[in-house]
Amino acid sequence: MRLLNSVHHIAIICSDYQKSKHFYTAILGFTIVREVYREERQSYKLDLALDGEYVIELFSFPNPPKRVSQPEAAGLRHLAFSVDDVELAVKELSSHYVITEPIRIDEFTGKKFTFFSDPDGLPIELYETSR
Repeated sequence: MRLLNSVHHIAIICSDYQKSKHFYTAILGFTIVREVYREERQSYKLDLALDGEYVIELFSFPNPPKRVSQPEAAGLRHLAFSVDDVELAVKELSSHYVITEPIRIDEFTGKKFTFFSDPDGLPIELYETSR
C-alpha cells in the first residue's frame, strides 16, 4: 500500500507580508485562493494556487527568526517549479528586477535550469521541462 498520494502544499513564513504577497502573485503569477488575518497570532495566512492547483501557504508572523540559507544548511534546500522556457522566464523575472543565476544545463537530463531568491532569500529553481 502506498502511503502518500502527492505534495499537498508548501508552507512559507515571510518577514514582510506585503512584499512577499506581491512577489508570489504579481511577479510569479500565483493566484489567491484565500487570505485571512488571524488576530490571535497577529498573522496573515495566504493560500496560493498555480493553474488552479493549491500550492503554497504564505504566513506572516511578528519577528520570525532568520533561516540559514547560504552556505547550504540541513533542511529544505529549495523550491523548484517547471517552466516551458527558462530563458523567457529569466527575461520576465528580470523585467521585475529579480536577479537570477546564470542558466545552467543539468548534466543528467540536458535540461536548462536557474535559481533566484524570494524576498526572504528562499532559493527558488526554475527547471525547463519542455524542448
